[in-house]
Amino acid sequence: MTEYSVSELNKVVRGPKRANYNVDEINTILDAAFLCHVGYVWKNKAIVIPMAYGRKNDKIYIHGSLKNRMMLGLLEAGEASLSVTHLDGLVLARSAFHHSANYRSVNVFGKVIKVEDPKEKMEALACILNHMVPGHWDNVRHPNDKEFNATLVLEISMDSASAKVRAEGVNDETDDHSKPIWAGVVPIKQVAFEAVSDDVADDIEIPDAVNIYVQNNK
Repeated sequence: MTEYSVSELNKVVRGPKRANYNVDEINTILDAAFLCHVGYVWKNKAIVIPMAYGRKNDKIYIHGSLKNRMMLGLLEAGEASLSVTHLDGLVLARSAFHHSANYRSVNVFGKVIKVEDPKEKMEALACILNHMVPGHWDNVRHPNDKEFNATLVLEISMDSASAKVRAEGVNDETDDHSKPIWAGVVPIKQVAFEAVSDDVADDIEIPDAVNIYVQNNK
């Protein structure tokens, strides 16, 4: 069982009993999402924005335009931090103080480099798209030269990471259990609905990869 070493950077301080540093379990959480939040600094201001991403082994790929200030800021800094969170439930306690949520989250820390090699760059773009809908890269027109050259792809090495998971019920004070107040958990999940075709010819069918994604995420 491989784990990330615990350091001052990735150590879960609040709620350490919910911490997880196992590489496989962290990758499972990452692979179950396709949207991350990336932090960066622009003109001495801290900014966080959502980004699509793809994971291949111990690398995370993101992409943007050549003039994207976040991408350029990450390149200048040479390192990045990103987070992924799945909301799995609302934990509604008897007391306001003990309301919480069930979740699976990951923080990743690593070095940033620009993907220069054309083959690696195209593979990274495929990785990002297939991370969203597995196998869908084979169903689309690939970037032409203009699109390809206008796109900046960054590789973030997963040098350090940690997960934090809460998957339990209400933790009320013992004295509150006798009070006539409801408590419980509202499970939450992200679901996919049937795909809706957009201005396509009648003889063009929804790709199998899309239908499989929908079926697996109902």
